[in-house]
Amino acid sequence: MSTITLEKVKTIKTLNQIAACGLDIFKQDQYTIDNDTSNPDAILVRSANMHSMEFGDQLKAIARAGAGVNNIPVDKCTERGIVVFNTPGANANAVKELVLTSLIASSRNLFAGTAWTKSLEGEGEQIPKLVEAGKKQFVGQEIKGKTLGVIGLGAIGALVANDALALEMDVIGFDPFISVDTAWKLSRNVQRAMTIEQLFAESDYITVHVPLTEETRGMFNEAAFRMMKQGVHILNFSRGELVNEADMAEALESGKVGMYITDFPNEQVLKMKNVIPFPHLGASTKESEENCAMMAARQVKDFLETGNIKNSVNFPNVSLPYTGRHRVSAFHRNVPNMVGQITSILSGYNLNIADMVNRSRNEYAYTLIDLDNQVDEDMLSILKIKFSQIAGMITIRMI
Repeated sequence: MSTITLEKVKTIKTLNQIAACGLDIFKQDQYTIDNDTSNPDAILVRSANMHSMEFGDQLKAIARAGAGVNNIPVDKCTERGIVVFNTPGANANAVKELVLTSLIASSRNLFAGTAWTKSLEGEGEQIPKLVEAGKKQFVGQEIKGKTLGVIGLGAIGALVANDALALEMDVIGFDPFISVDTAWKLSRNVQRAMTIEQLFAESDYITVHVPLTEETRGMFNEAAFRMMKQGVHILNFSRGELVNEADMAEALESGKVGMYITDFPNEQVLKMKNVIPFPHLGASTKESEENCAMMAARQVKDFLETGNIKNSVNFPNVSLPYTGRHRVSAFHRNVPNMVGQITSILSGYNLNIADMVNRSRNEYAYTLIDLDNQVDEDMLSILKIKFSQIAGMITIRMI
């Protein structure tokens, strides 16, 4: 059954602490922040698990202040006509800085060296002599002139690749799905790997920046390690499940993998030799949290007020300049004559179309229609009934 709404004051709910600068985007005379409501217009979330949540019939959008949406039941939202947003690139600089920090620090054995130095506490005047005698065990290597392989050249991967070039590394990248926007931002000096096997074979360091899918799950496994250079360093700030941990443990033990730097520790990882585990710090900066909150809030606000969609993981991106005219926002099945039925109803009541855009994504589609006419409450009620009778209609909003 389709849902049809006409919004006035809208309610926003947060499931995690969202930076105040993000919430400030919602004007108080148009929005209410109510974390106790069970039926908000939109939800802002970071890491809270939403898979067991019941959604009210007024919920129109969920915005994840971050890139991954594994904590959100995306398929369920799509069936209900709820737009799910994420914030790609908002935390990219934070992750990039930690990748480059780890790249240098692991090469110079700074983590192990610092821990060893701290263990000398209590040795008093002997510390300088002990340091001079013991520093040999932490001799490292410089990254200049070494080859960095970057798997995934999205917002984070592209930043890492460009800055690694500035550190005088040779950079090779692999991403069969690179976007045009990212390609424009990527330095021409980043070499293109035609296959991931080529990247494995040529890299001294490998950093991965891809989502977790059935294709990428366990991509770092025994077969992949066999192709790599002896002593390769692998950095994983994407998802722990990208790595087959049993195979990684063996590769570390044999020295095939010289170092594994990961942001996703667990019991098995902590037992591995030559692993550097971080407590999921990739996007944990004040600036990153603020960027994600503001980006998520702006996307939700724009959708609620204009119907425009940017950075949705389940709806097509659609943008139509908002002129203040009455606007029809329709999410429906991607079936023949759906747009024709909508426009036929409008023309039947002498409502002229000023502008229109329709985009599909797999089995669903989204349509925005601007009207030349002003629509009164009586006409709006009639349109609600007529639109709801169209087979395949999921949600209709009058903006």
